[in-house]
Amino acid sequence: MTPILGEETGMTNRNRILYALAFLLITTACEPETPQQTSGVASEAVPDWVIDPTWPPTLPNDWILGDIRGMFIDDDDHLWVVHMPSSLTRQEIGAEMDPPIADCCFTAPPVLELDSEGNVLQAWGGPGEGYTWFDQEHGIYIDYNDFVWLGTSNGNHIMKFTKDGNHVLTIGTPGENKGSNDPGSLGGPANFFVEASTNEIFVADGYRNKRVVVFDAATGEYLRHWGAYGQIPDDNYSYDYPVDPDNPPQHYSTVHGIIGSSDGLVYVADRRGNRIQAFTQDGEYLMERFVLPETGGSGTGFSLGLSRDPEQRILYLIDGTNQRVWMLNRDDLEILGRFGRPGRQAGEFIRAHMVVLDSRGYLYTGEAGNGRRMQRFIRNNGS
Repeated sequence: MTPILGEETGMTNRNRILYALAFLLITTACEPETPQQTSGVASEAVPDWVIDPTWPPTLPNDWILGDIRGMFIDDDDHLWVVHMPSSLTRQEIGAEMDPPIADCCFTAPPVLELDSEGNVLQAWGGPGEGYTWFDQEHGIYIDYNDFVWLGTSNGNHIMKFTKDGNHVLTIGTPGENKGSNDPGSLGGPANFFVEASTNEIFVADGYRNKRVVVFDAATGEYLRHWGAYGQIPDDNYSYDYPVDPDNPPQHYSTVHGIIGSSDGLVYVADRRGNRIQAFTQDGEYLMERFVLPETGGSGTGFSLGLSRDPEQRILYLIDGTNQRVWMLNRDDLEILGRFGRPGRQAGEFIRAHMVVLDSRGYLYTGEAGNGRRMQRFIRNNGS
């Protein structure tokens, strides 16, 4: 684990609070974008999100983050982040070069735990004894036993660690992928969650494979898998983009996002398929929703989040092509609204990639590509 040195630089907490209050007074005086209301969920139940300009604080140790590849909120409302150090350029880590070419900065460790104010509590990750670290980190999840799960976009395994970074388990074999219907191998496991009632880990095995696969989270034993519509996946299936909802693709493109709800359902984001599908935990298909199906490029179906009300009424989808966060009614996947746009200003996105929510009413986003930043949003007054 990497020690955190020195005091945080930048604004004091008092100044942050004053700045935030002033910003909210300005934003609430403006007419917000009205969400498109297409569901039975009351309009007042659909949040109106505005950027928190005071967050995050500057990282310690002259650290800098690369692509934000995973975010998760634990039971203490701590934000866990995994980024991809290999995405940083020589100019961004000039102080790290030999000889240095600038007086800042240094690559942050891949895994960081931040407190509710964004201060770094611990940071770790990278090569170690007894396991193979990733070339391209992707996805992070903290389970009910406080184990930290990590994955990769271009590799073939996921790993389980203690919260302080000790390796516990590897599922899959680095460098080996035998396809979507092989029980034990993985192909670009992008995201995952652990179901506490069964101690099963559900994996969006989708950068190379085209499936959801389930393992025993204690032993790593393979249990089951399924593809689009609950079918057996077909790695040879291909289709044209953008997709046609009237003639929907029968298999996945890039299984990128996955999340489990408190009532036992599984939601899967098919990135270039521009859709979300819902299943039971046994892989029984329930429904789907296309989100801007005419979108090309990398598609709309990046990563998923859930509202923190007891019913988890709203499913959030972050869209890294249109640079939006979409809000859907979880019961029927009707689109309720959206926020965000392409851009580099506060509240805008470049390669929007991850979305999570905490119990205090904050929404966090992470950007990859040329974005490489985290942002925090707060509910506007009255929403």
